Amino acid sequence: MAEQFVCKSSEFKNGERQIIRIGEEEIGVFKHEDEYFAYSNFCLHQGGPACEGLTIARVEEHLRADKTSMGLSFSEKDMNFVCPWHGYEYDMRTGAHVADPKVRLRKYDIVKKGDDIYVVA
Repeated sequence: MAEQFVCKSSEFKNGERQIIRIGEEEIGVFKHEDEYFAYSNFCLHQGGPACEGLTIARVEEHLRADKTSMGLSFSEKDMNFVCPWHGYEYDMRTGAHVADPKVRLRKYDIVKKGDDIYVVA
């Protein structure tokens, strides 16, 4: 497996992303809460640019004991990213589709060497 340089961590702010290319593969690299995540930029729905849409806090529904809704709110810690073509939404930490966690984007390892960030592919 080869390592591909992404950028200096000091140049990559929380909430940002970068799209890199390794051979024929496009990979989206995200920084969230000082952690790095990398996924294939190929949406599992129809091949759109999965990592290039909105990033949004996960929507959570709060239920009463009888399972009736108390309303929706945005998560304070969990983020998702949305494919801009058709709205497929993926979990930032796992790459899993939010409606069907068995469906996942290919995840790549991140290596940090000093201030340098690399994707392993």
